[in-house]
Amino acid sequence: MARLPWFPVAVAGDSMEPTLRTGEWWLARRTHRVAVGDVVVVRQPEQGDLLTVKRITRREGSRWWVEGDNAARSRDSRHYGLVDQEAIVGRLVVRYRPLPLRRTSPRGG
Repeated sequence: MARLPWFPVAVAGDSMEPTLRTGEWWLARRTHRVAVGDVVVVRQPEQGDLLTVKRITRREGSRWWVEGDNAARSRDSRHYGLVDQEAIVGRLVVRYRPLPLRRTSPRGG
């Protein structure tokens, strides 16, 4: 069975506050095509079965530096270093719960 290109993401924890908050649900698109500034779902290198949401802050070759927006509460590349391209599962696209009052995008800028 083919995997669908979209998948739901439930936000839990405060590592991405104030951008993302516990209880929000987002749709993510499966892709390895990402850029600096994107908020992505990434397999944490220390625990390959754990998916986390982080912001891409820089690229070095085919590897990415990812960080939480709430640096004091985030376990990210400052702890485990660069992540491989294959560790990027997808990019957050749109929040669907709670319903946004206006168009919402996690991308910086």
